Amino acid sequence: MTNDEHTPREVPNESHPIAPTRPMYWSVRRELWENRSLYIAPLIVAAFEVIGFAISTIGLAERRRAVLLLDSAHQRAAIEQPYDLAAMMMIFIVFIVGVFYCLDALHGERRDRSILFWKSLPVSDLTTVLSKVTIPLVVLPLIAFAITVCVHLIMVLETSVVLIFHGMSPASTWAHVPVAFNLLVLLYGLAAIALWHAPIYGWLLLVSGWARRATFLWAVLPIIAIQIFERITFGTSYFGAFVKHRLMGFAPDAFDFQGRDHPTISSLAQLTPGRYLSSPGLWIGLLVAAAFLIAAVRLRRYRGPI
Repeated sequence: MTNDEHTPREVPNESHPIAPTRPMYWSVRRELWENRSLYIAPLIVAAFEVIGFAISTIGLAERRRAVLLLDSAHQRAAIEQPYDLAAMMMIFIVFIVGVFYCLDALHGERRDRSILFWKSLPVSDLTTVLSKVTIPLVVLPLIAFAITVCVHLIMVLETSVVLIFHGMSPASTWAHVPVAFNLLVLLYGLAAIALWHAPIYGWLLLVSGWARRATFLWAVLPIIAIQIFERITFGTSYFGAFVKHRLMGFAPDAFDFQGRDHPTISSLAQLTPGRYLSSPGLWIGLLVAAAFLIAAVRLRRYRGPI
């Protein structure tokens, strides 16, 4: 009898079950791996913001002395302005990135025929589409928030160095820029914008799953055609106003600007999440987005490579 026959065989330990595969998590990770522009483009814009602000600090000390002679409200508005501009630019950029990502999300895998490989994996079409819409609704807002925080910190450091070099205290920046409050407003605003734009992203994913080529034209031309038809036929522009409202109409429900003469946010009382979450426009948009996503799931199920 050989030694191998006397060697006890290892029995698999059944007390440690195999960890779940978490298809949704890995599907989102896949989108980040395959689409590096999701974070590279915002980083490039952030670099330009930092460089541009560094150049603008030439003469900052003289401008700060003039600003400190104004009343407190104008002081805060003047000192906060570059930080607000940097945040608004980042919000705009991630929206543009989200638009072009959605247009290529389903079309790209059909174009390069990788859809055959991905469909062979145990990941449902619903999970795949939901992972793709998670990018503009969740991931991109978080990327924008993180990058904006870093940009603001660098801008504050640049300002402090310039003021100290000119014999001034950098405390005026911290006194008029409530960092924690501004970050809370930014995070709330990013979430409100993402939810409001959900039907836009849903429509773009639907077009991405349907069109064989020129996804941008197929997404935009129907909207333009409807506006032209309405204008010529009825002499009205209700559809154009509706599109504009869907792009920028979140603010009146999400914030209390205290009239058009005060388009600023200076207190937490001006954040109105209850009014925003109860607005019909938000929920109608989410229902439309859900319908678009259901259609996109069915298209991915039956559409093959281009």
